[in-house]
Amino acid sequence: MNRPPITRDFAERFAEEWIAAWNSHDLPRILSHYDDDFEMASPRIVEIAGEPSGVLRGKASVGAYWEKALRLILDLRFEKLAVFVGAHSLAIHYRNQAGRLAVETFEIGDSGRVVRAAAHYA
Repeated sequence: MNRPPITRDFAERFAEEWIAAWNSHDLPRILSHYDDDFEMASPRIVEIAGEPSGVLRGKASVGAYWEKALRLILDLRFEKLAVFVGAHSLAIHYRNQAGRLAVETFEIGDSGRVVRAAAHYA
């Protein structure tokens, strides 16, 4: 990577739009934040998608998992608590509709979209 680090402004804008996309339940809007072949890791992938590794790759696979999750959790809603900025990554700390805390990390590629993400739950 021969590009400058992401800025606080980029991270905050990304987080606001990412939260708004999830709260809209609009899957294409959610997926617009990600490269076509991005990798997603989450313990929920094991539960919801039945993938024992907890990792999925690509918009088709992750999109199918998220589509199922949105059907299972009709009142899904996120509240942003904090945004953490790294050199080429960011993390969003949020609370869901049930009051559970989570942190999601995002590695940002040259396209300005996510190439790797991981969800962490309290």
